[in-house]
Amino acid sequence: MVKRLAGLLHGVIVEDILGQEDISITGIAADSRKVTPGCIFVAVPGTAVDGHEYIGKAIAAGAAAVVCERLPEDTKRGNATYIKVSSSAVALGYIASQWYGNPSRKLQLLGVTGTNGKTTVATLLYHMARFMGEKAGLISTVANYIGDVRIEADHTTPDAITVNRLLSEMVEAGCTFAAMEVSSHACAQHRIAGLHFSGGIFTNLTRDHLDYHKTVDEYLKAKKSFFDILPSSAWALTNVDDKTGLVMLQNSRAARRTYSLRGIADFKGRIVESRIDGTLLDLNGHEIETLFTGRFNAYNLTAVYGASILVGWDREEVEVSLSRLTPVAGRFQPFRSNSGVTAIVDYAHTPDAIINVLDTIRALIGDSHSIIAVTGAGGDRDKGKRPIMAREAALRADRLILTSDNPRSERPEDIIADMDAGLDETLRMRTLAIVDRRQAIRTAVMLAKPGDVVVVLGKGHETYELIQGQKLHFDDCEEVQAALATIG
Repeated sequence: MVKRLAGLLHGVIVEDILGQEDISITGIAADSRKVTPGCIFVAVPGTAVDGHEYIGKAIAAGAAAVVCERLPEDTKRGNATYIKVSSSAVALGYIASQWYGNPSRKLQLLGVTGTNGKTTVATLLYHMARFMGEKAGLISTVANYIGDVRIEADHTTPDAITVNRLLSEMVEAGCTFAAMEVSSHACAQHRIAGLHFSGGIFTNLTRDHLDYHKTVDEYLKAKKSFFDILPSSAWALTNVDDKTGLVMLQNSRAARRTYSLRGIADFKGRIVESRIDGTLLDLNGHEIETLFTGRFNAYNLTAVYGASILVGWDREEVEVSLSRLTPVAGRFQPFRSNSGVTAIVDYAHTPDAIINVLDTIRALIGDSHSIIAVTGAGGDRDKGKRPIMAREAALRADRLILTSDNPRSERPEDIIADMDAGLDETLRMRTLAIVDRRQAIRTAVMLAKPGDVVVVLGKGHETYELIQGQKLHFDDCEEVQAALATIG
C-alpha cells in the first residue's frame, strides 16, 4: 500500500513542515523497530519511553517522514520530511485512520466506557448484533473478534494503529457493526483520536487506575473526554443512577439518552426476581427472563437494551435476544460440585466491584450459608485501593483468603500486607493469607459446606499469572473446577 503524505495528514493540526510534502508513504509506525523504508514514523511521548529519542533510529531505518512535537537538532539527516504537531498521539490516531481508509466510518461503531461493566456490555452488544443478523466485530479486554474469528487481546483498547487495522479487517470481512471497550488509558493517551463513533455508553465510575491518573478527578476527565469527542450525529447513553452519569455528557454534542434502575430514564430496568442462575428483568414495562445474576448485571443488561434500541434494532427481537444471551467468561461465572458447593469466578478487582459481587451473593443465599472469598491485588498498580478491597471483602464474606494476583515486580507477601492493613482485629480473625493462589482456591473449596458459595475474585477470564517478568499459565476457572472435583 502506498499513500500520499498530504492525504495522511488530513485532520491533523500541523504547526510546521520541514521538507517535501508531496511524497509517497509506504507504511506507518510508532515504534522505530517497525520502521521500513518509506514509512512515516510518529514519535509519541509515553509514560516510560519517549518516541522522540528514537527519531534517529527511524531515519536510519528509512523513514520518509517524521511526525513529532519537538524537532530534532539535525533535520537534514536522511532527507526526511518533518511534521511538527502539538500532540503526536492525536496525530497518530488521524494518520492511522487515513492509512486504513477511515474504517470507523464504514460500520456502526459503539464505544463503551466506565470502571465496571465495559467488557460485559461491549461483548453482549457484539452478540446482540449477530442475533440481529449483522456481521459484527468486537474489541475488548477478553478477546477481539472479526465476525466469528477470535483474536487474542493484549490491551483493553489497543494502540491507534492496531485499532484501525482491526476495524479495517472487520470492514473487509463484511462487518457492519462493531462494539469496543474504551479504557481511561486509551482516552488519556488519545488512542481513539480520529475514530468516528455512532454511539457511546457510560456504565459507572468508581476508584481504579489511580497509579496512572493520580486522582479520581483526572480519572473522571479521561472517561469524560470520550463523550466530548462524539459527533452530533451520534448518541450517548449514560447511567443516571451513577453520580457522575450526567457529568459525562455535559459537553457532549451527541444526542443524550439515559438508563436507570432507580429513577426516571429513557430506558428503565427493574429486577422482578433474582436467583443464583438468572434474573427476571422488567425493561420499559416488558418482562424478560435472563441468564444473568445481580444488580450490576441488571444495569449491564439495561444498557445493552437501550443501546440496541438506539442502534435501531426491532424491540421485540431485542427482547427475545436478551433472553438468549449468556454471561461473559470470568464475569460472575458459576461452577457447582455434586455435593452442593457453588463457586463463582469474577473479574472484580476494584472495591466497588467486590461490593457488588458479594452483596449480590449475600442477597441470594441469605445468612444460612457462608461466603468464602479469595482475592488479591495486582502488583505495580494503585496501592491505595488494596486495603479498601480487603476491608470490603472481609466485611461481606464469612471467610476471606488473601492471595497472589499478578504481583508483577512486587513480592506477593508485600501486596498481601498492604491489603491486611485495611482489616481490624475482628476481621483478621476470619481472614487467612495464602500466597500460592492455587492453594488458596483449594483451601476455600475445602472450607465450604453444601449450600456455601466460594467466590474467586480478581482475574476472571485471564489465563496467566504475571510474576517477576514471567507470564505463567494460570486459569481461575480451571483451578476452581479441579478443586470442586476433589470434594465430589
